[in-house]
Amino acid sequence: MKINITTIPETGLSVQFSIAEDAFTDLAVGQEEPAFTLQAVDVTGEIKRERQVVIFTGALQTVVETACSRCLETAQVTIDERFRNALLPETDVGKEENELQAEDLDATYYTGEIIDLVPLIVEQVILQIPMKVLCQESCRGLCPRCGENFNLANCGCSTDAVDPRLAVLRKFKVS
Repeated sequence: MKINITTIPETGLSVQFSIAEDAFTDLAVGQEEPAFTLQAVDVTGEIKRERQVVIFTGALQTVVETACSRCLETAQVTIDERFRNALLPETDVGKEENELQAEDLDATYYTGEIIDLVPLIVEQVILQIPMKVLCQESCRGLCPRCGENFNLANCGCSTDAVDPRLAVLRKFKVS
């Protein structure tokens, strides 16, 4: 969704839209395929303009499908998040390489009079995906020897096998 900043009224502009599942893959053209898929992202929010600064406050809902970090089965993560973005006009000063300040972390830069909101929403979704996604809290993972999914069955592999480099430690006794 693209917004012309000159058409934003003083009272603000309410927006409600949905982003298709393929929006992220369209943005990642020429890059590595993402490790997850998105369902449609529903966005509601308000856009206000204060001189050249545009403030986008909103909420998004979606479901992300990715591999479980323990058993590699498909896991779903529901995202229901509120966000706030400040969009500043890009100037020649903004293009120089300077030290990053704390206030720069909440800002995004734009050029021209048209702002595309889709990359901002995709960024918010990516920020909400946990680093370690689990299919369920009690996921038991995979057997390190044969790869059997412990959530489905036990494999029968020997659990008392010790790495030969650490076998000498069995001789130590704690008194």
